[in-house]
Amino acid sequence: MGAPLKRPGARRLIDDHLRELAELADTAGATVVGTMTQQIDRPNPGTYLGKGKIDELRDRVQTADASLVLFDDELSPTQGKNIEDAIGKRVMDRAELILDIFATRARTSEAKMQVELAQLEYMLPRLTRMWTHLEKFRGGIGMRGPGETQLETDRRLINNRIKILRERLHDVQRGRAVQRQSRQNEFKASLVGYTNAGKSSILRALSGAQEVFVENRLFATLDPLTRDVDLGDRAHVLLTDTVGFIRKLPHHLVASFRATLEETKEADLLLHVIDAGSPTWEDQRMVVDQVLDELGVSDRPTLLVFNKIDLLEHDALLALQERIGALVPTSVFVSTVTEGGLEPLRRALASAIRVTRPLARITLSPSDGKLLAEIHREAEVVDQRMEGDQLLVEARIDEALAGRLRRAGAHVSNGKSRTPS
Repeated sequence: MGAPLKRPGARRLIDDHLRELAELADTAGATVVGTMTQQIDRPNPGTYLGKGKIDELRDRVQTADASLVLFDDELSPTQGKNIEDAIGKRVMDRAELILDIFATRARTSEAKMQVELAQLEYMLPRLTRMWTHLEKFRGGIGMRGPGETQLETDRRLINNRIKILRERLHDVQRGRAVQRQSRQNEFKASLVGYTNAGKSSILRALSGAQEVFVENRLFATLDPLTRDVDLGDRAHVLLTDTVGFIRKLPHHLVASFRATLEETKEADLLLHVIDAGSPTWEDQRMVVDQVLDELGVSDRPTLLVFNKIDLLEHDALLALQERIGALVPTSVFVSTVTEGGLEPLRRALASAIRVTRPLARITLSPSDGKLLAEIHREAEVVDQRMEGDQLLVEARIDEALAGRLRRAGAHVSNGKSRTPS
């Protein structure tokens, strides 16, 4: 059931939103037997839809013998209860459906904790609706029915569980901070983007790690996964896959997965992966930008990566490249299924690393083989020659290596200058 507010362009988006809701339903294991839409001026505070539409929905549900009704918009606890009473069937909104999918997709203990926390926070204000089957025991002067007593017990238990989960996730966050500290000198890039844009496929193809889970379904990946990607010429990047975003992503989920998404804050570069074959990629890009802004990482350097270009006709691809090239010239167009399809991304990553590793002139004794070996092992050596009785090496190095070389007695200067620093 889709019932967007009346606004410019809303009618055009209804079909796309319901198509995505159907994909979510399929991912959750449901079979869609029908759809309904209505544009509304404002939601009815009691039933979201008007009485006439609710009656029509009840008739449609009975005719189709449906056991569940999915709403594309988030319902208040009161609205959900009243709609269920009116149609006699279970009702779920988009947020609850996404939470259900995340629960089935969670594999690690961290992901399970994050999903459980989001579910409990979503459930807490809706407990009264869940206990309506005990209403007949309530009432009577001086009496409190078992339903109400159980409700209070559940609230207390859920609040205690939420507190425990938050503390455990805080410990996870501290552990991640320690891990990040150990690799602070590495160049780090995070894959972000709309769900099913192909982030995991890119990580698997670049790293060669076949254990990276890839599936053509929504939210195939919930846990961050980092792999070392060798770009050649002594350049490598720590590439991290992150959970995909989706429009109307429940805010409880964003909050719960904040510890996981902390990886994006530490990234030197965000790779915003876009499904070039999707007709709604522009809307999807806006959704991702909004979530990144909510996470406070919208100011990070970002590279747009248009993926799945193999799905586009030649003329359509040329038109897209021309258009994007005029707007965001640094964007790259890639495919994980064609030979050499990821080379543009490899070159872009290598270029980004070079910016952080400026060309330096290193002067050292030719007899210091250990220091020379470290330079060749960790830097991109451009030239090496003797100048008098000293060995001159021109190489791209980061600040950490430059500091170690200076402490070891070598002279390190800017590549454009011959004055040692």
